[in-house]
Amino acid sequence: ASGKQRRIRCPGSGTTLDPRVLQRQNCAITVQRIGIDAKTIANRRLCTMTRIVLGSSSATRSAILTAMGIVFEVAKPNIDEKAIRFQDPAELVLAIGKAKATALLTGKRGDEFKRDGALLITSDQVVVCNGQILEKPEDEAEARRFIEGYGTHAAETVGSCIVTDAASGSQWAHVDVARVHFSPISDEAIDKLIVEGDVFYCAGGLMVEHPLVEKFITKMEGDIDTVQGLSSVTARRLLDEAIAARAS
Repeated sequence: ASGKQRRIRCPGSGTTLDPRVLQRQNCAITVQRIGIDAKTIANRRLCTMTRIVLGSSSATRSAILTAMGIVFEVAKPNIDEKAIRFQDPAELVLAIGKAKATALLTGKRGDEFKRDGALLITSDQVVVCNGQILEKPEDEAEARRFIEGYGTHAAETVGSCIVTDAASGSQWAHVDVARVHFSPISDEAIDKLIVEGDVFYCAGGLMVEHPLVEKFITKMEGDIDTVQGLSSVTARRLLDEAIAARAS
């Protein structure tokens, strides 16, 4: 490639532009159009230099953060989720998500996270169907009952996202809700899902991304990543807020 810069002639005028200048102008226009200000961009650059810890062993949540371009590590919090009980699903997932953050901060790596000023991302999700809160199915019969129920009542996912500043203890939290409607899921599909076993690691045994399940979806209200356990929009916003709080 030649080291000489090609210049671009603007139609209808005698003006020529250096592509590097044009690129900078286009970038500025694009930033303005999508509503991202210079402060937010600076905060996101700081985010890339901050230690991010995902307090979850969920492969799906890891995949969502990876798709967002976030560099992070995984640390699994050790808590008894069944010991935390609330009748309101939003209260429940917030309490469990915050308990996971506390477990990380008081665990064997807590001092390390505090010293490094890590930002911890923790979350929890339940499925509500026909007024009942559904967590991970404990056995085959429960998994079958959960999945069969989605054919007659919509599955509502209720998920929390909590960002904790390990150094200060400050937290930013939000709950996202999505709703998925299904036609009756066949016995054959349910049998195969149970044999595979992954449903036992999902709230309500709900796996909307699975080929055996997605063909029965008739309507989805909300983003797919919200349904899968972590809203990328919420995670990004809370991280931005945590970084901005440090800069203020």
